[in-house]
Amino acid sequence: MPNVTVQEAISQALTEEMRRDPRVLMFGEGVATKRYDLVKEFGAQRVRNTPLAEGIIAGTAAGAAATGLRPVVDLLFSPFLCFAMEEIVNSAGKLRYISGGQFSFPMVVMALTGAGWGVGAQHNQNNEAWFVHSPGLKVVMPSTAADFRGLLKAAIRDDNPVVFFSDIALAFESGEVPAGGEIVPIGKAAVRRDGTDVTLISYAKTVHACIKAADRLAEQNISAHVIDLRTLKPLDEETILNAARKTGRVIVVHEASRMCGVGAEVASIVAEKAFSALKAPVIRLTGPDAPAPASFPLEQAFVPQPDAIVEAAVRLVNYGETSAGDQEQRVSLATSL
Repeated sequence: MPNVTVQEAISQALTEEMRRDPRVLMFGEGVATKRYDLVKEFGAQRVRNTPLAEGIIAGTAAGAAATGLRPVVDLLFSPFLCFAMEEIVNSAGKLRYISGGQFSFPMVVMALTGAGWGVGAQHNQNNEAWFVHSPGLKVVMPSTAADFRGLLKAAIRDDNPVVFFSDIALAFESGEVPAGGEIVPIGKAAVRRDGTDVTLISYAKTVHACIKAADRLAEQNISAHVIDLRTLKPLDEETILNAARKTGRVIVVHEASRMCGVGAEVASIVAEKAFSALKAPVIRLTGPDAPAPASFPLEQAFVPQPDAIVEAAVRLVNYGETSAGDQEQRVSLATSL
């Protein structure tokens, strides 16, 4: 399989889908400039730059989708989605339901998110949970080049609006991508590493932190099971619950802040449906409840790192060895985690 970067994988998906379906078009902030290869192949009618007006871009996409087109729009940085909440959440997300299924809204909204380029708080916010909480939308956030291509192809073909987040730190990460036109199904998580002692559940860049942590845990004879959610809505509950029941210990890791994040939903699912299998509390390792810093070293401190994951996993595995009568020590350990 050829080795390509995430950016190249995205370009491959767009090219393949535009060749396959003449209804697919792309417009947004700088897309014709950044993706001039698409302009040369498909023309200015199907690949267009737009003004810096996110609400107008998203609203135009919703209207185009309602008429039978399949637009892909690029709004650059995820905080800019604030300017398009009406069009994405209140229009595209709801109009299929409101129309009684008479209309579909096959549109993809792309945005960059997360630490890695030092772009500052107004360009860097992991706000994926906003859209997970919004009815009618699907939300994907891949971690590998193969999944970026396969999930983007699936998103373009979906008859519902899909918010497609690209972790900015992964843009030039490379990986093997199948030569064919494989689709990665929306709503299906991936097992990145098989293990028996503790389950690490994550998405986007922190999946790679979990894999590094799993390598270090193996040196301590702790076997980590690593799950890459890939799709945040719909969540793959079956894979989550199977992993929780397998190890009895779960740590959810993501860069977004802790309060009401995706990790809270995952923890709730495990607590409600796999409680009897748990050997310890479900733990969340997340970014802080603070605006993202512009300094690259501070950005790295902002994101959960392998060392923190290893420490939490070791303490969680040892949690089961605490004596049953020492309730105070158990409560203290759970709180510190």
